[in-house]
Amino acid sequence: MTKTVFITIAGRTNAGKSTLLNAIIGEKIASVSSKPQTTRTRITGILTKGDTQLVFIDTPGLHEAKTKLGEHMMNMVKDSVADIDAIIFVFDCLKKINEQEIEMLESLNKSKIPVILVLNKIDKLSNKEEIAKLIYELTERYNFKSVIPISARNNDGVDIVINEAKKLAIESPLFFPTDMITDQPERVIASEIIREKLLNLLNEEVPHGIAVEIENMGERKNKDLIDISAIIYCERDTHKGIIIGKDGKMLKLVGTKARISLEDFFQIKVNLKLWVKVKENWRNRETVIRNLGLSNK
Repeated sequence: MTKTVFITIAGRTNAGKSTLLNAIIGEKIASVSSKPQTTRTRITGILTKGDTQLVFIDTPGLHEAKTKLGEHMMNMVKDSVADIDAIIFVFDCLKKINEQEIEMLESLNKSKIPVILVLNKIDKLSNKEEIAKLIYELTERYNFKSVIPISARNNDGVDIVINEAKKLAIESPLFFPTDMITDQPERVIASEIIREKLLNLLNEEVPHGIAVEIENMGERKNKDLIDISAIIYCERDTHKGIIIGKDGKMLKLVGTKARISLEDFFQIKVNLKLWVKVKENWRNRETVIRNLGLSNK
């Protein structure tokens, strides 16, 4: 008999949720950046080991919503922890617990959903005794199925997370083909790869107001080549100038790095074309949010 378990990965922004998901799956299916709120939608990662299928749902980071987009992101988190088999709660060892984390952990305690606490970024702790102190403080206040210190970036302890997740699987048919690693459409993956490069290359003020829409994507006949054209939306003319850069150098750099990652993921040559357009205050415009596929409704 086969087994399955559906697990939501939750936690604050920049705790390392997407890094953990990528490490578990063994492929980069979620964007990773040091910028807050990198993940905007639910991202599903699928790992099939023998007769057991683990389905992980990566969620936007917990934060105080200040735009309509932020509200949609927080609603996605709430939706993703409802009717789920278990939660992996990722905690950043380098930071103090915040209000959003306290609220979610208290809610999970009441729900009786099994919670695996993952203490991430242990590689950055100068005093390893802090881990024991942190475990004591958190386990005194909340009930966890298990507590696992890890470094997702260094793939240290990720195998333990997988093994703990497997223990929560129950008898069930498999919901996805055994070779499938995500249910994300190719267009979504392509847009996220491009946005990740923008996040990593641009200064602090610009990334939050950026969205990427794949306008066209298709493989050429009789050629091992995919044509992808994408629009980068930003909220201000000044941001458009920063994204394009002097003599178009920044946009060209973004395109080069994105193309390399796209070719690595799709295992085929990519012809990538990028355009930049201004869509003022789009993060507070419901129609735009919905059209970009960022709504939780």
